Parts: sequence; C-alpha cells; structure tokens
Amino acid sequence: MFAGKAARLVVSNDGEKPLDLMLEPWGDVYRILPKETCVVVTHLSAGDGSWPGTQLGDEPFQVGHGPEWVTVWANGHCFHLSDRAGNEIDEYVYGGCPVQDPAA
Repeated sequence: MFAGKAARLVVSNDGEKPLDLMLEPWGDVYRILPKETCVVVTHLSAGDGSWPGTQLGDEPFQVGHGPEWVTVWANGHCFHLSDRAGNEIDEYVYGGCPVQDPAA
C-alpha cells in the first residue's frame, strides 16, 4: 500500500509531438507539449486509508498509453496538476483537493 495521504505521478513527454493526458474518472484532457513534464497529484479520502477504484489492488494510480496519449486513473477522491516545482498547472481543483503543498 502507498504510504501517505497524497500520491504523485510524474508524466513527461519525451516525444516530438504534443501528448494528450486524460485524467479519469473525470474525463479531463490536458496537452503536454514536447519536453514538458507535469505531476498528477491525488489525495486519499477520509476513511480506511486505502486507494479505491483500481483493478490492480490498492494503488493510487493506473496508467494506459498510446503513441499520442496517456490515460491516468487517479484513485483518490480528487486530483490536481502541477509542474515539478509544485506550481499549479490548472487553477481549478477537482473534488475538493486540499491546497497543494509541494513539501507534503
């Protein structure tokens, strides 16, 4: 089981074309330009401390990909995106995530 109340997944585009990042179960799509990196952050909901939703067991993320897209299932109760320094990419936070603290 992932230790902690927040999980982070780094997604980088090492290709030459933009990469579509779809975040499920919300269905939001973001574009990651070549040579850019973003961090998907999800948080545990109150309760037993387990990550719900994954088909692989108690994991914070599940990932699928193709040549020009990547789908990330964030199995917490919310998600937000940041750059590697912790700066928000999108000001809107889904599902009532706590204010991001890069040190947390």
